[in-house]
Amino acid sequence: MHGIDIVTLMMAGLLVGNELTVSLFINPVMRQLGDESQRQALSLFAALLGRVMPFWYALCLVLFLVETYARRGEPAASFLLSASVLWVAIIIWTILVLVPINNRIAGLAEQTQLKEWLPEHTRWERLHRIRILLLLVALAFVTHALV
Repeated sequence: MHGIDIVTLMMAGLLVGNELTVSLFINPVMRQLGDESQRQALSLFAALLGRVMPFWYALCLVLFLVETYARRGEPAASFLLSASVLWVAIIIWTILVLVPINNRIAGLAEQTQLKEWLPEHTRWERLHRIRILLLLVALAFVTHALV
């Protein structure tokens, strides 16, 4: 069981760390680029993360569910179940709210002006911070249950 605990904590921790990095470091640096460079970089990041993150989120959910099942009947199970339910809610909210914005950013045409798409990116950033907060809560539940 110890091995799956380590993998679960690593995968979830790295995912949350990645989301924090986007919010705290990547996006602020992007804001310092010129309009065309910013548009191109955000489009590339949105496309890349849009391909990778669904699998990473799904992997974490599967790991949470395996951990919850393995610890059924233990006190830790309630924290793992809470983290799993929260993770499902985050995934659903991401699909319904953040993915459509991300897809619009990823598909930016070269002729699109900054003033046309920057409000979308600003909105995505604001909503992304809410997701990070929820991810941190879920990670705290999992960490409490497994450590």
